[in-house]
Amino acid sequence: MTVIEFLTFEVPPTEQAEWLEADERHWSRFLEMQPGFLKKQMWGDVDNSSQIHAVIWWESMEHWKAIPKADLAAVAEAMGRHEVQPTLKTFNVLRDC
Repeated sequence: MTVIEFLTFEVPPTEQAEWLEADERHWSRFLEMQPGFLKKQMWGDVDNSSQIHAVIWWESMEHWKAIPKADLAAVAEAMGRHEVQPTLKTFNVLRDC
């Protein structure tokens, strides 16, 4: 079953362009190499300009959770000062139209 990883990041609007570039260079490239990764979108919150939402589709929860924690830590370290701890929500896709 497809699962959606929904991350919310607090990033000041003045830093968002630079942050998005770093995210693309590090996190997006890393995720694209992971088995079970389907796609990723970055959404700007209309009601809160400081929030950016990463919406990541996985083939299954097993694929998503199979990524070694050490690999995740290495990417976080590569982000350097741009690494932001997100809040996380998870969704199962019940129907795809």
